[in-house]
Amino acid sequence: MADLYDLAVVGAGPAGLAGAVTAAGLGLRVALLDAQPRAGGQYYRHPDPALGARRPDRLHHGWATFARLRRRLESSGVRHFAGHHVWTVVREREVWDVHAVTGDDGDGDRPVRVRAGAVLLATGAYERQLPFPGWTLPGVVGAGGAQAMLKEGLVLPGNRVVVAGSGPLLLAVASSSAAAGAHVPEVVEASGYVGYARRPRALATNPGKLREAVTHGAALLRHGVRIRTGSAVTEAHGADRLEAVTVSRLGRDWRPLPGTDRRIDCDALAVGHGLVPRIELATALGCATVRSGDGTFALALDGDQATSVPGVWAAGETSGIGGAQLALTEGELAARAIATGLNGAPAVTGALRRRRARMRAFADTMVAAHAPGPGWPGWLTDDTEVCRCEEVTAREIRAAVDDLGARDTRSVKLMTRAGMGWCQGRVCGQAVSCLAGGAGAPERRPFATPVPLGVLAGLDPSDSPESPGACGASG
Repeated sequence: MADLYDLAVVGAGPAGLAGAVTAAGLGLRVALLDAQPRAGGQYYRHPDPALGARRPDRLHHGWATFARLRRRLESSGVRHFAGHHVWTVVREREVWDVHAVTGDDGDGDRPVRVRAGAVLLATGAYERQLPFPGWTLPGVVGAGGAQAMLKEGLVLPGNRVVVAGSGPLLLAVASSSAAAGAHVPEVVEASGYVGYARRPRALATNPGKLREAVTHGAALLRHGVRIRTGSAVTEAHGADRLEAVTVSRLGRDWRPLPGTDRRIDCDALAVGHGLVPRIELATALGCATVRSGDGTFALALDGDQATSVPGVWAAGETSGIGGAQLALTEGELAARAIATGLNGAPAVTGALRRRRARMRAFADTMVAAHAPGPGWPGWLTDDTEVCRCEEVTAREIRAAVDDLGARDTRSVKLMTRAGMGWCQGRVCGQAVSCLAGGAGAPERRPFATPVPLGVLAGLDPSDSPESPGACGASG
């Protein structure tokens, strides 16, 4: 029989780490599960010790915060399940079963079950990609992917790197890449920064965000990097790999303006249009969602970070994209609320709630300022691959909508296989949804991550998860 914990935290990024160490400090028995071999998540991703990096802190903002969290984790008594890919969470009477798969024992993939009285989902987000002709060429990487390459592998995607897309991550990627030795000719921002000025209170109450922007801006100025707003990379060129990109001016709806194309030579393109909350585990349980200001779906939470399913809480990007500081606050708040309910720990303070509200206001401003415009499909030619896993083109998706009557993402997927490849729609899902009219709700899937059939076959019948329908009903 598996050990029984008070709380299982899924995800060891800022929100999960803050939640786990706070809960342990309040007397709860805590299990922390994460797919990565080391704690930190995507934001605090850091080099493998074997690389011998002497100053990993130079690649991060807030490294001191992470160092404190890591020390607290190591001394907290939290059971850290590193290298564990959680694929489903189900309820068995009054206990939650968290099912994961791991191969870290050297004997291949094996199933693992962790049992707990409550669950905190801190599963983070993944990068939103909007396709354009040539985006599948070698040398084109996600903006977050470029940052991960540098933070973890100490490598750059190329020597001459154009950074493009939309959102504050672009400034961080460009400044860190330039500091690491890359030549960054331009940062190409599809939106701009005027949207922040429409909510001056959110800016005034979050001075740290302004200081961070100034720091990045100064670094870019020092390295001679230009920032072009209201523009986008609308085509990538090359034979065997990337050689150049076309940058076009955009109208207010993000539709390319005729006669504004420019060509920039480069051997790498780091491109991304913000982040998408990773909520597959929660939607499989039937947790309610809300649509964010940028069209993505996030979890609907109450003032204590509780989802609509009793016994399940969430923190960080699952409740809407907001950055590391907000994730840390939400993780702590959720842990305190859970501990109050389980062992009578002191209730969440008003100061903590006010801090969350202040940072959430800025997050909402940020999301609205960089939301993709409806005209971006004007970048696509008919033969542009939208789903790269299944090689489904824009022409095929448009035919499904215009000729076959598809009206939502699921219908398009059934007719074209878009989103049915290895990434399960994480790369193309937002684009397919937009081309399908943007209607519908998040899909409910029994598996949040691919699981080998051998793992499923090897499950003990007493440990087998319930059906997806039962998962939702149990909440």
